Amino acid sequence: MIFCNSVVDLKIFSPTEPLGILILFIGLIFSGIIFYVIYAVSTNKESLDDKKIRNQKEFKQQERIDKLFPKKK
Repeated sequence: MIFCNSVVDLKIFSPTEPLGILILFIGLIFSGIIFYVIYAVSTNKESLDDKKIRNQKEFKQQERIDKLFPKKK
């Protein structure tokens, strides 16, 4: 297989060149974001609004159940 000489000098992508440093920096940022998303999903953090809405729904559901099945004394 014959490889032709490229017009672009591949040394510009080396880690010591500005473009290579930029590519490494963008890769680090992207990797950090990915790890943060994985961490946030795995810890299952709920926002305060979500907790409040869920508690209200559970309270209303319990009220409906109590109306359907009143406790006998």
